[in-house]
Amino acid sequence: MATGTAITTARTRMRTDNGHDLRHHGDAEIRDGGGSLVDLAVNVRADTPPGWLREHIAGSLDGLAAYPDGRAARAAVAARHGVPVERVLLTAGAAEAFVLLARALKVRRPVVVHPQFTEPEAALRDAGHTVGRVLLREADGFRLDPAAVPEDADLVVIGNPTNPTSVLHPADAVASLARPGRVLVVDEAFMDAVPGEPESLAGRVDVPGLVVLRSLTKTWGLAGLRIGYVLAAPETVADLARAQPLWPVSAPALAAAEACVRPRAVAEAAHAAHRVAADRAYLLAGLARFAADGLRVVEPARGPFLLIRLPRAAAVRARLRDLGYAVRRGDTFPGLNEEWLRLAVRDRPTVDGFLTALERALRR
Repeated sequence: MATGTAITTARTRMRTDNGHDLRHHGDAEIRDGGGSLVDLAVNVRADTPPGWLREHIAGSLDGLAAYPDGRAARAAVAARHGVPVERVLLTAGAAEAFVLLARALKVRRPVVVHPQFTEPEAALRDAGHTVGRVLLREADGFRLDPAAVPEDADLVVIGNPTNPTSVLHPADAVASLARPGRVLVVDEAFMDAVPGEPESLAGRVDVPGLVVLRSLTKTWGLAGLRIGYVLAAPETVADLARAQPLWPVSAPALAAAEACVRPRAVAEAAHAAHRVAADRAYLLAGLARFAADGLRVVEPARGPFLLIRLPRAAAVRARLRDLGYAVRRGDTFPGLNEEWLRLAVRDRPTVDGFLTALERALRR
């Protein structure tokens, strides 16, 4: 085991001994009176869905009397990644895929690499599993050390790029976690926000036990529609499909899936990824002036969000709310504490307003 990397066992309840609430997500920051806040808490791309996608989804409503037929969308996803259609499963968002994996696969020692999106561990716990944790360290830039993952783990979950750290792990390092008899789950919900998707494992058929999860809700602003998909070996897809209810994905969601994986849409997403990268660099440059206040950013960041560490972060977060800005608390992620905040990347005018508010919050 790598020196300094911690492995813990999680108890079967949602709030652990150290207070990490696995069911807390960014949308909680803007519910219940927070709708008027400028949202830097939720990682859905702003100003989405685009008009053409809204029209396409609206056009699907004429067929609501018929049961959903996912064959065309499934074939489109397969074509987008160059894999056989038997390797594709459409789901009601990536969150459903985590539940299916937890309930359908017969595993004895699942391990989740943290800090990362907490829903995989929550789903595993709900299914009765005892979950092991590999905690990556701030001192190492939260980068993956494959040697830290126990050899006897028969299911390993990792995000890439990882939410909330924004770290993009090398594809070879992630693939090296594969073993005979092990399921390797790679959450690529934000991979299409990385220009060129250089470290993606989607489309790889040579990695044993590989399961890649993709979401269409982040880049396209479809969180309320719930659409994602699984790429895996046909036998794994079949196991997960048997755990799904009939017609698990609605007709409008299927229409969106088919549209969002077409070549023109993929090109549009790629263009948006470059724009997000430029906006992220602008936010990083703006945050640099708060280094004297103890603000630190996890770098290099490759996702559409940043993870920052800041003394008295909880108080600063509360002051930002008073000033009209919502940011994501970080202490609900295993491996982080109350000094961490996650910031979604936004356009430059929004960032300018946020930086002004941050300065006021720090000086108050």
